[in-house]
Amino acid sequence: MTNDVTRAGVLRVIGVGPGDPELMTLKAARLCAAAGVVAYFAKRGERGHARAIAANHIRRDCEEIRLEYPLTTEIPSDDPRYRREIAAFYKDAAARLAGLLGAGRDIALLCEGDPIFYGSGLHLLERLDADFATEIIPGVSGMSGCWARARLPLLRGSDCLVVLPATLDAATMAAKLASVEAAVILKLGRNLSKVRKVLEDAGRLVDAAYIERGTMAEECVMPLVARDPALPAPYFSLLIIPTRGSRR
Repeated sequence: MTNDVTRAGVLRVIGVGPGDPELMTLKAARLCAAAGVVAYFAKRGERGHARAIAANHIRRDCEEIRLEYPLTTEIPSDDPRYRREIAAFYKDAAARLAGLLGAGRDIALLCEGDPIFYGSGLHLLERLDADFATEIIPGVSGMSGCWARARLPLLRGSDCLVVLPATLDAATMAAKLASVEAAVILKLGRNLSKVRKVLEDAGRLVDAAYIERGTMAEECVMPLVARDPALPAPYFSLLIIPTRGSRR
């Protein structure tokens, strides 16, 4: 829903889904096709995942704003340098969009998955929402795309689900896993070996499914125990630990 702030330009933060272009919602596709200004995030030297997903719906004559991350996985996210640089990036990106919004331009900010589920768009929304009209268009999340591809019985009846970042310390992760029937673990990267050990100690390693680039052309779905533990986990990867409940 659009908020009550009235300004010349409207910021629409659009979730474009997990990777398969056909998983964009009708509303997301319509707003992308109508947008005169499209903004999106991208790693250095890369096209931008959200931009690639929405490519068929973007006008040739629209203005594109590429928001390039200064860094991604080069240093840990809890490193002071990372926090300083990424905060400065979001501040500068918000200022770029504010200039256009203030000039009366509507902006479609494309975000992979759902924009406010661990999404970069949330950081710009928080910085611009008080001064400009904004709208959030939800999208199919990466994890829902992945659990559909894994074809696992994620939850039944009164089962509970927890979503965990793999950056948690092992003790905290183990405690949270112990309190629920199912889990999704994100942000694997260099944390995969730690997560494997936590799952093994909890007796859940054999239950875990590893999904890499879910719904994309390079998709890989396999039991975590079948994956070489020495291989690093790429950015687009997660684990799903489904419920052990019986069928009904």
